[in-house]
Amino acid sequence: MVGSLMYLTASKPDLVFAVCMCARYQAKPTKKHLEAIKRVFRYLKGTINMGLWYPKDNAMSLTAYADVDHAGCQDSRRSTSGSAQFLGDRLVSWSSKKQRSTAISTTEAEYIAMPVCCAQILWMRSQLKDYGFEFNKIPLYCDNKSAIALCCNNVQHSRSKHIDIRHHFIREQVENRVVELYFVETNYQLADILTKALPRERFEFLLPRLGMKSLTPETLRRLQEGEDE
Repeated sequence: MVGSLMYLTASKPDLVFAVCMCARYQAKPTKKHLEAIKRVFRYLKGTINMGLWYPKDNAMSLTAYADVDHAGCQDSRRSTSGSAQFLGDRLVSWSSKKQRSTAISTTEAEYIAMPVCCAQILWMRSQLKDYGFEFNKIPLYCDNKSAIALCCNNVQHSRSKHIDIRHHFIREQVENRVVELYFVETNYQLADILTKALPRERFEFLLPRLGMKSLTPETLRRLQEGEDE
């Protein structure tokens, strides 16, 4: 069941966190894990028409969001990193992944997540360059001011080797003006949906901001007519 749902995560970002969380327990699943995956199927049945909408007339600006759920894993206390990349208002790339090491603080966890998001930005930037698009000063939004300060100040650094390597990587991109770091309030952190289980109100608030719509035949026809106008 998890294997089947993994295919859907390539087109449905609303399923990514839940499916990836269930995938961690494939080796030794228990009854509660089976109940959790069945709950995902029930959600999928009720949102069968929900999908990403890509309007044709939209800006081609590249932006990104990076977020983390500090110590979210109940077994290892590792944090879960999430990132989302947009071309204009179109969500084109997203990820949700448990970090390899346990972060002591929220700042450290955010600081580990940001270079991963930055690396994805650089790959997308190189691919889009082949189509004639040049991107610099790409906005990268984070909801942790301390992590942003850590990326921009070479005096502040950690003694840990894995932190130090990431420090130099992200700082180099900031110095070269490839990316620019901006603070965003947690309420408007779009990558939040990729890092943790959210209340229903919060979940439904983020879905349309990711570009997800109920794509019934009537809705598709109405959207198409609106674009033609």
